[in-house]
Amino acid sequence: MDTRSQDCNFHHVPVLFEECMDGLAIKADGIYVDCTAGGGGHSAGIVERLGDNGLLISLDKDDEALAACERRRVELGAGNKWVLKKTDFSRISEVLKEMNIEKVDGVLADLGVSSHQIDTDERGFSYMKEGPLDMRMNQQQDLSAEVVVNEYSESDLTRIFRDYGEERYAGRIASAIVKKRAEAPIRSTTALADIIRAAMPHAARKEDQHPARRCFQAIRIEVNHELASVSELLETVPALLNAHGRFAVISFHSLEDRLVKEAFRKLENPCTCPREFPVCVCGKRPMGKQVHSKPIVASKKEAMENKRSGCAKLRVFERNEEVWLLQ
Repeated sequence: MDTRSQDCNFHHVPVLFEECMDGLAIKADGIYVDCTAGGGGHSAGIVERLGDNGLLISLDKDDEALAACERRRVELGAGNKWVLKKTDFSRISEVLKEMNIEKVDGVLADLGVSSHQIDTDERGFSYMKEGPLDMRMNQQQDLSAEVVVNEYSESDLTRIFRDYGEERYAGRIASAIVKKRAEAPIRSTTALADIIRAAMPHAARKEDQHPARRCFQAIRIEVNHELASVSELLETVPALLNAHGRFAVISFHSLEDRLVKEAFRKLENPCTCPREFPVCVCGKRPMGKQVHSKPIVASKKEAMENKRSGCAKLRVFERNEEVWLLQ
């Protein structure tokens, strides 16, 4: 069975599929965690490489994603070796503790928004389609894009667009939103996209990407607390890995990749001694190493077949045996 096939109700083409499978170096009897189950594409690939004594734990806070994973789990006849948990991936250590698992052999985190979430109009992720201002990955939470757009102050909107969207015209766009919402609440994705487009200089509207892309990204990050969750995950996972366990992370924009790159760099070289010191005296030792010197990106073939893979970067960290033995 092709584990990358699209679910009839929840479709998501897993990015860098083979590269992730290779990066995790999956052992038949290992324990693995897929932090972002999505439609189950990566998860199914891991399960098919596990033996009867292996275990995969898939996490997601999206009910539709978990329902798709459950269908895939049944299709594969995975039984008890594939367990689903509804939670934010920042709670990975709590989930493992509840399951009486101390260490795992691999963790995968695909930080991208799923194709299903983007393509489902009523989820409100897309600036190209008419839909409500939602963008919640966990649809039970209170904070939504509509709340951010209509209730945040102009200064907070400016900060979000600047820091999370790296938008050059953050102030102009925030000001335009505040003026429009004073006339009537902004309710739809297309209405917001039109406001953003109109607030930008004429030359900026001619960029290759949609003028609203950066601001929609920023609002989505704010609604789902994405960067805070990623930072917590990066801080938590290394200590949960067995010797030679691997942590694979796929990022889709510079803010995420910067966090991953810096976290892995510190794990490789945690020493805080001044450079002029002849020897290390801080006592901080490397926890492991990056498997590849540069991030893995999609092949030309994959980028053509799946446009959303074009900006994906995969980084893989492997835990040292030495640190494990010293604990």
